[in-house]
Amino acid sequence: MYRAWQKKAASQQSRIGDLPTVPAELGAQLLEPTTGLYLGSTFAPSWQNRIAVGDLGFRATAELTRFERGILLERDGATPIWIPQESVTAVRTERGHAGKVMTDNGVLVIRWTLPTGTEIDTGFRGDDKTVYPAWTADATRVTTGDETNDES
Repeated sequence: MYRAWQKKAASQQSRIGDLPTVPAELGAQLLEPTTGLYLGSTFAPSWQNRIAVGDLGFRATAELTRFERGILLERDGATPIWIPQESVTAVRTERGHAGKVMTDNGVLVIRWTLPTGTEIDTGFRGDDKTVYPAWTADATRVTTGDETNDES
């Protein structure tokens, strides 16, 4: 099983490439940190095609925070994942992700584009699911650039 996982990681490496690094300046915090479980990352749009490169495929307790410049996912025992704002294409809720099935809207899924151009989904099961609407609403405003400019 270990060799199969390594082989899978090697075959995926060119599609993943180097992940973005956490910048020194994150910008203002837009949403309070929320704790939960990082479920893994998958190739979009397949919610079961888990990425095996590095530590992206391993579940970990985590804290998710939204900043002006992107989303920071700090994982226990693993490297942090930085999702630059310009890379985020959608934030939505789903029933399942990375082989983990929950109740309706039980998983927060962030779809984003890697520097290689590969689109992936990163799954997070929050301890407090009441924060999900703020995440999905905020993502729409920030990613579309709607700044509510009423100069008419």
